[in-house]
Amino acid sequence: MSGLELGLVSLAAVLALIALRVPIGVALAGVSFLGFWHLRNLNVALSMVREVPHGFASSWDLSAIPMFLLMGAIANASGIAAALFSAARIWLAGLPGGLAVAANLACAGFAAACGSSVAAAAAMARLAVPEMLRAGYEKGLAAGVVASAGTIAALIPPSILLVLFGVFAEVSIVDLLIGGVVPGLITAAVYTAMILLRCRLDRSLAPRPDPAAIAALGAARWRALAEVWPLVLLIGGIIGGLYSGMVSPTEAGAAGAFLALVIAVAQRRMTMGRMVEALAEGMGTTAQIFFVGMGAVMFTRFLSLTGTSAALADLVAPLALDPVLIVIAMSVVYLVLGMFLDPIGIMLITLPVFLPLLKTLQMDLVWFGVLVVKYIEIGMLTPPLGFNLFVVKSVVGGEISLERIFRGVGWFLVCDLVVVALMILFPDLVTFLPGLMRG
Repeated sequence: MSGLELGLVSLAAVLALIALRVPIGVALAGVSFLGFWHLRNLNVALSMVREVPHGFASSWDLSAIPMFLLMGAIANASGIAAALFSAARIWLAGLPGGLAVAANLACAGFAAACGSSVAAAAAMARLAVPEMLRAGYEKGLAAGVVASAGTIAALIPPSILLVLFGVFAEVSIVDLLIGGVVPGLITAAVYTAMILLRCRLDRSLAPRPDPAAIAALGAARWRALAEVWPLVLLIGGIIGGLYSGMVSPTEAGAAGAFLALVIAVAQRRMTMGRMVEALAEGMGTTAQIFFVGMGAVMFTRFLSLTGTSAALADLVAPLALDPVLIVIAMSVVYLVLGMFLDPIGIMLITLPVFLPLLKTLQMDLVWFGVLVVKYIEIGMLTPPLGFNLFVVKSVVGGEISLERIFRGVGWFLVCDLVVVALMILFPDLVTFLPGLMRG
């Protein structure tokens, strides 16, 4: 069996094990261990098990991940999401589908203090969906908007997926984080435009705004807006610090976590019990991500040893004259895998195969990294295993059927395809801010 054949068989074995519900980290590490044993010997395989986990976990760049996760957990526990939705609800009450637009924009805002699409969707589902249902919103729209808007958290800094991509692709993490800002904002804007248009054309989706009730809000608008200052402070501390070059991604994560804690304590919203819950949530999610990452590093080295990456680069060399074909082919792969695998698993399984091809073709890895994250987040909304949809379902319980939630995200997926097309046609949407930052 040639090296290429062995590499492809190992990739198929990993996918088969994942389909059998074997944890992704175990599947990647197990196949790699057996592969090294087959190609070399048992001592080499054991040495990989000894060296790779330590080397991966001790990476300085990866220390941004637990800090960002802790910041998001503290921000969620301190009620920032609730304050943000309340302000958006009051200020946007006069628009068609104002509650849905408020949930969408609140998710985008909370993304800057969270970094996790699942956490953003879960938090907003608890706050916004019950209120939309009480107001008479169509159930599919109510559930679909929070499931879809939650994906914006993976684009707007802090983004765990962009940090992981930067580590594996050896690309500036700051460039990736800043590069995700414009696509994230465009996604929120396109979602908003679609909600407004649909609710204006179809009166069954949302109740009409009540002018008398809107006029009665008065000073409540400014009181609600005053509760949002912690989020503004966090956004300024993270994005502003990264853009100005004053802090690195790791420093921004640590500073953001500390700032979120100070704000929560100052507002008397952080108890010892909530702090313990936030620490447990941050540590648990970090352990899951790192475990998968260790297996992915082993698998990357195994594929390199077999020569699979170099062989695939040679196979696609004839397509080098038309990079669009390569982007389309990779796009199909990510969209298909997104239907069946979790985001981190998709990224860490595909990058060992795709990165050598992209480097060979000298494609902009910052642009590709943000595009990959966008594709992965689309997978969070596509059946049969759209994870964000199941998260929303677990929150709303029997009030909305899973089928209705799947139908509810249909229009948002159309919007996502529009955003992806814009990113492919106009790469500067991603690269403009990082380039401006470098001067």
